[in-house]
Amino acid sequence: MLITNAKLITWEKPNQVLDGQAVKISSGRIEGVGSEENLIQATNGEEILDAGGQYVMPGNICAHTHFYGAFARGMAIPGTAPKDFPEILRKLWWPLDKALGEADVRASAEVMLVDAIKHGTTTLIDHHASPNAIDGSLDVIADAVYRSGLRAVLCYEVTDRDGEEKAQAGIRENVRFLGRNLTERSSGGRVAGTFGLHASLTLSDETLEACRQAAPEGEGFHIHVAEHEADEYDSLNKSELRVVDRLMKHGILGSKTIVAHAVHIDIKEAELLADTETWVTHQPRSNMNNGVGVAPIEDLLRAGIKVGIGTDGFSHTMWEEWKTAYLLHKVWHRDPRRFSGIDAVELGVYNNAALANKFFPEATLGQIIPGAFADLIFVDYHPHTPLTEGNLPWQIIFGFNESMVTTTIVEGEVLMRNRELLTMDEEEITSRAREQAPAVWERYNTFVQ
Repeated sequence: MLITNAKLITWEKPNQVLDGQAVKISSGRIEGVGSEENLIQATNGEEILDAGGQYVMPGNICAHTHFYGAFARGMAIPGTAPKDFPEILRKLWWPLDKALGEADVRASAEVMLVDAIKHGTTTLIDHHASPNAIDGSLDVIADAVYRSGLRAVLCYEVTDRDGEEKAQAGIRENVRFLGRNLTERSSGGRVAGTFGLHASLTLSDETLEACRQAAPEGEGFHIHVAEHEADEYDSLNKSELRVVDRLMKHGILGSKTIVAHAVHIDIKEAELLADTETWVTHQPRSNMNNGVGVAPIEDLLRAGIKVGIGTDGFSHTMWEEWKTAYLLHKVWHRDPRRFSGIDAVELGVYNNAALANKFFPEATLGQIIPGAFADLIFVDYHPHTPLTEGNLPWQIIFGFNESMVTTTIVEGEVLMRNRELLTMDEEEITSRAREQAPAVWERYNTFVQ
């Protein structure tokens, strides 16, 4: 394929905005970037995809999400509204995940994947829970991902909250899927795995140790950390250690481990995350919705921690997440100088890509350069001021909108062209989900406390 008539945003360091250049794609990779005239003259039967003067850039990456939460949209929580995050877990998320069967797991994944394609998010790192449908659940999600054409990292969250038998089943599901995935990843593939843990507050020392022993050599973990103060107090009560110290003791931290949130960690915990090269992900919309506070992201970056950004199951509109972070830190600190557009790009582009590359090391992600994965989006943006490398972060924050994404490509396969989905039938998928939702909600009501 040859992409022509485009304005390229390469997201190299330093970034380039290029006009008059074309992108040549071969075998799912970017073979070359060069003069449009020269590449057209040198074509050898390649399909020419005319971008119509749109911006062409690498697809967005989501560093932390929950496909399984799809059926929460529009669902009523009985009784009084939850007063804090622990109540939200008990009254919303834990009963909902129990209500999911295999068909619901599939439907949840499908609607979220449609959402991602439409909004230009090409790689997603998911964290799954379905305690009454554990065995094979990651295969169900993986199959949906493969059919969608997207790229994803999957895991199952191990927890003690549903008893020892289900904790062991969660461990087995992670180990089984990582074993399957090891074979598939040896020949490439768009699905990778990691080892999921819920959070310190629902994990005993014995289960943490069992997970550490079961995890294959070289694999990391994906876990929620200090999203609310309750996580820290629980850890202190259990072990006389704060959460990150406790995870360090059990060998959970490391360069392939993802810590979601880290809202209430202290300085020493930040040092441990930096020393172990553990990743942190920031989910500002979720943190605002749950009223849990704001993670000290600028401090974590200064401490040398690589911080990415995710949605936590919100719509996969990554620029919307950037914008929320950009505004949230300003109002939180009452200082308009806090969290700049450059910080948003550091999290949303460079760190998210570097994290995703830990799981897909065969080629570069998140850049338009020769040899990189051809994961691209077309953006129908018409700036009314000059768009430059220097002001691009603020053009995105104040001008870009996910509805402007018209074409989504992963490994050279076009998943959406001119806003028409090519790999997934949105009407059929959403119709099926609507039919299933009432039964899910009915089961939810039998589990809610």
